[in-house]
Amino acid sequence: MEYRFLGASGLKVSALSFGAWVTFGPQLNEDKAAECMHAAWDAGVNFFDNAEVYADGVAEQIMGLVLKKSGWKRSEYVVSTKIYWGGEGPNDRGLSRKHIIEGTDAALARLQLDYVDLIFCHRADLHTPVEETVRAMNQVIDQGKALYWGTSEWPAERILQAYHVARRERLIPPLMEQPQYNLFHRHRVEREYAPLFERIGLGTTIWSPLASGLLTGKYSNGIPEGSRSTLIGYEWLRSRLEGAEAEAKIEKVKELTVIADGLGCTMAQLAIAWCLVNPNVSTVITGASKVEQVRENMKAMEVYESLTPEVIDHIEEIVDNKPEPEPDWR
Repeated sequence: MEYRFLGASGLKVSALSFGAWVTFGPQLNEDKAAECMHAAWDAGVNFFDNAEVYADGVAEQIMGLVLKKSGWKRSEYVVSTKIYWGGEGPNDRGLSRKHIIEGTDAALARLQLDYVDLIFCHRADLHTPVEETVRAMNQVIDQGKALYWGTSEWPAERILQAYHVARRERLIPPLMEQPQYNLFHRHRVEREYAPLFERIGLGTTIWSPLASGLLTGKYSNGIPEGSRSTLIGYEWLRSRLEGAEAEAKIEKVKELTVIADGLGCTMAQLAIAWCLVNPNVSTVITGASKVEQVRENMKAMEVYESLTPEVIDHIEEIVDNKPEPEPDWR
């Protein structure tokens, strides 16, 4: 396993990490989750991702139970949670000081931890002043409930605004962003966030490296019964697989699968490995509904190490969607 610095910090996270989204609770009970987390740990994973909204808090409860019984030293692993959707009450969601403080306390109780290493603002809250959110996150860190804070799917200009507010008020600025990033969804990371990597040292913990399963190749003939998307009722994924654009993506996956076959790996491993090539990706969050998938995903590290510039160029020719660089106005 490779370990990368998280942005402009001294914290190192495993290049591949493991998350609880859509699996912990709906598909994995404590025993199955433990199998998956231990398989990831055995492969060198030290970062485990979660959020208050995942399975309405059940995902955090399950992860907390696994960590408590794991026997791992607290200093050896990194845990995250994300705050935004905490319930149905008027103050149970968003990024107000009230919800950030109370949501953090509730998450720590479910995780059975004294602190999380990373805490994210799960989405931008346009109804709460950025300064209020920055001050609340700073308070969470000052109280020892989290070590670093960041954002998830925030516009670049709002991240920069939060950063400048923090610097102006001598508070702790956001360190990392958790965006979607994969072969079919790359504009935000590669273009919108590009100035932030250099200017503020932004780190990234990217999610959905397999584009909701499209890059596994298993949807090339439609969504199979019993697939993860069917089990959790993600009708939006079905809609993504309809129309000319979806058909074009499926055809590209078929071409990419030929490259994967030539490398002796799966399409999923190739897609994950491609994400690792980006030097601004601190860690790729993987997920799995069974332990065998964890072990297969971890082999993407071997594929990453074997990706040559020629293979990368071939991949780029097929997907044909590389964003143009930001204009240099200096």
